Amino acid sequence: MEVLNSSWIEEIQGLDIAVDTSNRRRAEYSYDASNYRIRPLAVVFPRSVQEVVAVMKVCHRHRISVTSRGGGTSMAGGAIGSGVILDLSRHLTSVLRIDAESKEATAEVGIVLETLQQTIERETRNQLTFAPDPSSRSRATLGGAVANDACGNHSVRYGRTSDHLVELNLVTADGIQVTATNTGIKPTFPEDEEAAARAAELVSALHLFVEADAEDFRRELDRIPRQVSGYQLAHLLPERGFDVARSLAGSEGTCAVIVSATVRLVPTPPASLLLALGYSDVIQAAEDVPIILEFDPAAVEGMDRAIVESMERVRGPGSVQGLPEGNAWLYVDLDGKDATEVDEKAGQLMSRLALGGRLITGRIVANKHERLSLWRVREDGAGLSSHLASGVESWPGWEDSAVAPERLASYLADLSKLLEKFHLTGIMYGHFGAGCMHIRITFDMRTHTGRRVMADFTHEAAKLVVSKGGSLSGEHGDGRARSSLLPTMYSPTLIEAFATFKHLWDPWAILNPGILTDPETIQSHLALDGVPPRRWDTTYVLDEESPFRSTEGADPFMRSLQRCVGIGRCRATSGGVMCPSFRATRDEKDSTRGRSRVLQEMVRNSQTLEQGWHSQDVREALDLCLSCKACSIDCPAQVDMATYKSEFLSHFYRHRLRPRSHYSLGWLPRWLRLSKYVSQPLNLVLASPLAKPLTVLGGIAPDRRLPRFASRSDLRRAVAVHNPEGDSLHPPDIVVVIDSFTKGFRPNVARATVRVLEASGRSVECKSTICCGLTYITTGQLSTAVKILKRTVSILDDGTNRPIVVPEPSCAASLKRDLPELVPSEASRRVSHRVHSFSSALSSLLAAGWVPAWQNGEPPQEVAVQTHCHEYAAFGGDSQREALQSLGITQVHEVAGCCGVAGNFGFEAQHFDLSMAVAQQDLEPKLKATPHDVPVLADGFSCQMQIHQLDPRRHSMHLAELLDSSLSVPQT
Repeated sequence: MEVLNSSWIEEIQGLDIAVDTSNRRRAEYSYDASNYRIRPLAVVFPRSVQEVVAVMKVCHRHRISVTSRGGGTSMAGGAIGSGVILDLSRHLTSVLRIDAESKEATAEVGIVLETLQQTIERETRNQLTFAPDPSSRSRATLGGAVANDACGNHSVRYGRTSDHLVELNLVTADGIQVTATNTGIKPTFPEDEEAAARAAELVSALHLFVEADAEDFRRELDRIPRQVSGYQLAHLLPERGFDVARSLAGSEGTCAVIVSATVRLVPTPPASLLLALGYSDVIQAAEDVPIILEFDPAAVEGMDRAIVESMERVRGPGSVQGLPEGNAWLYVDLDGKDATEVDEKAGQLMSRLALGGRLITGRIVANKHERLSLWRVREDGAGLSSHLASGVESWPGWEDSAVAPERLASYLADLSKLLEKFHLTGIMYGHFGAGCMHIRITFDMRTHTGRRVMADFTHEAAKLVVSKGGSLSGEHGDGRARSSLLPTMYSPTLIEAFATFKHLWDPWAILNPGILTDPETIQSHLALDGVPPRRWDTTYVLDEESPFRSTEGADPFMRSLQRCVGIGRCRATSGGVMCPSFRATRDEKDSTRGRSRVLQEMVRNSQTLEQGWHSQDVREALDLCLSCKACSIDCPAQVDMATYKSEFLSHFYRHRLRPRSHYSLGWLPRWLRLSKYVSQPLNLVLASPLAKPLTVLGGIAPDRRLPRFASRSDLRRAVAVHNPEGDSLHPPDIVVVIDSFTKGFRPNVARATVRVLEASGRSVECKSTICCGLTYITTGQLSTAVKILKRTVSILDDGTNRPIVVPEPSCAASLKRDLPELVPSEASRRVSHRVHSFSSALSSLLAAGWVPAWQNGEPPQEVAVQTHCHEYAAFGGDSQREALQSLGITQVHEVAGCCGVAGNFGFEAQHFDLSMAVAQQDLEPKLKATPHDVPVLADGFSCQMQIHQLDPRRHSMHLAELLDSSLSVPQT
């Protein structure tokens, strides 16, 4: 057992290498995307290969185990360990060389695959790319792809990562730099005599090793396209050219630390086309795979209905577009030299499949947004299938088995029978064209009996896949989930050969021990084993009416914290909005996953509830969470960190003095009730030199530009429009809630909202005495928020189904999402169901047939849009774009991410710098690229404030203001 002592840590620190042994940091790295949890001794963030060498020398001397880690997305437990975690994703992220002539590129292993691909495509003008494209490519790294021999959606065309390796630059377990090539091993630097000697020693030993077991390698290895289990020793055979680089693919960090890789590039296809094919079930779909493969597709991906249902539950019915009728689907990606060839091939394939009688219906997915929608469903499969629409949890463990494609249907039929025998359900998706299945199974990981069932099933499933000539793993690696099952698949001779291979590279057994060789049982170190079953009383009611459905015996709050299964989409730096703080800092602690892991450790390790609720580690982890709620829609597992943060802060500060900003900004609705009486002198003071000391006193960033406070007369003028009272039998058609931000800072938005709604032919009733409680919620003052929301419900639940339109999207989101969870009642749910943001209300009006009358006969042709994160989360990520396009605005330039303010966060002194760093991700570049005559839309007050901060000369407006100024509406 490794013992934590300070000597080796002090040695690393003395070399000026970043090493973190804090409880919080170790919690973040105790998990990956698997079922396992192992607490490390320390996490090291090397800034260069030289620092990797230095760390390895220290760890070798002290016999401290080392686990290399990239994106931490291993589903088999290969990215966690009990010694040092070497996080290569923070700094080793450079592309070192791109050679279009030789079709090669060299990059450090910490680079994210998507970033590598985009860089190569940009530098080669979209002529070349790096082919492997696993679904996790937006956060998985090159090193992880090599370590697991990852494949991806287009592996039918391009194979595995090992098929594209030229050289691997390595640091050995004792800190020597050598390079594995397609023909052997050489010193990374020719003048390095120690490395030259080690390379020669390894080459000699490996040749003798191959000679001894060559026939066994030929007989047992590399029999099917996705045989990733074990070491890839067949590449060392003489007829394979003694390819040491490829033999290390799939070695899961057990032989050496890979620091950079040279890879082959492939041409990008000139033309491609996506077919969506519907079947009655996945077995019927698999039966057609051999026929499809005859047409030389680039990809054949499959999934069942459960994943689609989960996507629609998380992101709404419109989130899945373009699927034909069926209960299971195949995506077939065809490519060729031109569109005509691809179209002809698609037609021939559809005709052939129709003759077989299994295809229900199929269609060409020509629409770009439909294609993106369908691929996102497939790529988010792991997270979407982890929590089903029924509330049942599913888990990896048997999520990566593979057979020859022609045997896939038979395997799935028998596997379905095995699942039925164990009373389990498998959610099936994967790379059907390569015979590789990613199946998440409804194991009960929370009980001893359930974990025993998981182990028994997995052993039976291993025997089944081997009987079909298949592999335990197809691209995820064996890790802790399947290494102990390798004797089921391989002979004792091969198992001994694996151990010998590992020993030749790492005789001290310090590199990722327990993986592939000398493994523990699959029941060891399970993450949900040992979590105390205590009750965490919360203000948020996370019951069957919420997305966090609880199961018997599992505390709802604890179970909702454990929704994070580690797939790491929050570490993506493009696509969606989550997670703005990580995108700015690139630090695991600032990702949704990192925060979730610290919270999970809180419920596991706290001796008492009070100790847990007062955890400084959790407070620190949550500090840079913007409460933007983007994770609640972008995270496939539907983690809602804003809710967790509010709940935690409410307990942490109970009977404690709060930060000053919790009183100045958290109590903003109270102050706004007073400010309207003194707005003129208040605005004068805030425009004077007194502003900065006053903001500091309130915990507000002194460099933050402050808004102008509205007066009572401003509000009266704004709502002094036709506002019929109606009667009890015929009330006005729409209720407009003039929220605190609109009343206090921009009553002109209220005026514009009412005028546009009335222009649609609807009558409007305004309510200006209602508060959504948002500022109290985000600062964790939940008892106050509940009181406010109860009053709000009593006013708005008026016995009608009239739409409630809230101009400020964050306030609309609070009434839509937080209200029913903080005040769980039928009345709250009725109100929530009626709530709309302005853009979602506008979409409904347009869908109902309203045709706006434009002053110039047509709408503006171009706008830039910063969608508020809360609107994105509560009303759909496409709500504003769809509304604008429905209006006929053809060019909509959307800011891809958060503005960085997110309510009180960006105004707080300690968060100002991060707020601006978030804005620099996409908002600032978009503003600079947008001509001043193009309208900039920002419905959120905080978004408008950030735009004003970035460019005081830039005028941004609410969508209602744009319409009000552009429509032919009589002025009042």
